[in-house]
Amino acid sequence: MGYPGFIGSRYLRSRKKSSISAITIIAIIGVALGVAALSVVIAISSGFEEEFTAKVLGVNAHVLVMKYGVDFTEYRQVMKTAKEVRGVKGVAPFIIQEMMLSKGDRTAGVLLKGVDPELLGEVLDLPRHIVKGGLAGLRVPGSGPPRPGAPAASEKGPMPGIILGQTLAENLNAKVGDTVQVTTPLIGLDVIGWSPSDDTPRSLSFKVVGIFYAGFLEYDTKLVYVDLYQAQRFFDHGDSVIGVEITLHDINQAKDVSARLRGLLGGGPYHTVDWQLLNEPLFTALKMQKVVLTIVLAVIIGVAAFNIIATLVMMVFDKRREIAILKSMGASHRGILSIFMYVGTVVGLAGITIGLALGFGVCLLLSEVGWPLDPKVYLIDHLPVRLAALDFVACAGVAFLICLLATIWPSMSASRLKPVDGLRQD
Repeated sequence: MGYPGFIGSRYLRSRKKSSISAITIIAIIGVALGVAALSVVIAISSGFEEEFTAKVLGVNAHVLVMKYGVDFTEYRQVMKTAKEVRGVKGVAPFIIQEMMLSKGDRTAGVLLKGVDPELLGEVLDLPRHIVKGGLAGLRVPGSGPPRPGAPAASEKGPMPGIILGQTLAENLNAKVGDTVQVTTPLIGLDVIGWSPSDDTPRSLSFKVVGIFYAGFLEYDTKLVYVDLYQAQRFFDHGDSVIGVEITLHDINQAKDVSARLRGLLGGGPYHTVDWQLLNEPLFTALKMQKVVLTIVLAVIIGVAAFNIIATLVMMVFDKRREIAILKSMGASHRGILSIFMYVGTVVGLAGITIGLALGFGVCLLLSEVGWPLDPKVYLIDHLPVRLAALDFVACAGVAFLICLLATIWPSMSASRLKPVDGLRQD
């Protein structure tokens, strides 16, 4: 440690030499509070990003392949091509349309999604999110894709199944086994969606066979699932789909797989969308929020670091006679600089250590106990916290750099002090 460390450790104590000086304690507390706040905010911001990613990918695939127009009848060939792409885990077709769902006098606007129950588990986590009922009954036994020229779906025959979100089921007062009515108000428009036709809005009864809870209000109140074949008949589109959804073994490869698949399909009427692009506004807002909050709290640590500057400046002023004596005895500029750099570094490290411990404790408490949120405002029902070692290391690194920079000017001032100036009587 040498004489800089020995003398520096003595300067950290009070005049009675029995305890740490009050101004040193204040500087340590200031840094500790700033580091604790930064670590907690980063953990919560990372938690929000992780939670939203999990919720979005729970009911959405990683890559979508769609076709301009409404005649996507060759989707099976597209699925076969997609399965041959490296990294692809599962492939399934889907149809999605805006509908009206009603039970008794209660009505809600929903997104009705037609899926293949046999392939659903390969592309979505929906089976894992079902809290009541199940996938059994979603597909009518013996049903298949509609034949060309076949009539649209009717009330005749077995009642098809439907899976609702939990919040939607509560709003409609619907339970497993109940019957709900799906109405398509757009059936009276042509394929472009603007010119009126002679058809009237069509409705079909569905039996509730399952209720899922994704934990994301937007999905729990809007999404409903039915069998793909029933949706094709109901929409009177024949054996055609809106698109093909694909899941990957590694979600971080979604952009590369999307570009590769687009090249294999030859572009043209086909276009691919990865999950990051599909939810770009949400995740861009989350990342921007995290960056802004990190900068703001880093500034707070910088303000706390002024306590270190004030501590060292006052210490230099108070110890100027001792500095002069040390220099007269042969202490070098570098030695004096090291004394006060040691003091500032110890204060910073002590504050960082206490701050990280305090921040980790708060994060652990929030993670274990939980903090309820209003899902109507935040879309999720609890405060998410992600305890990641890398985040805490980053907090410590930023705080240490700020504290180190705060010690440079006072330490250099002390090293430039001339012996004659320190011994001169005021």
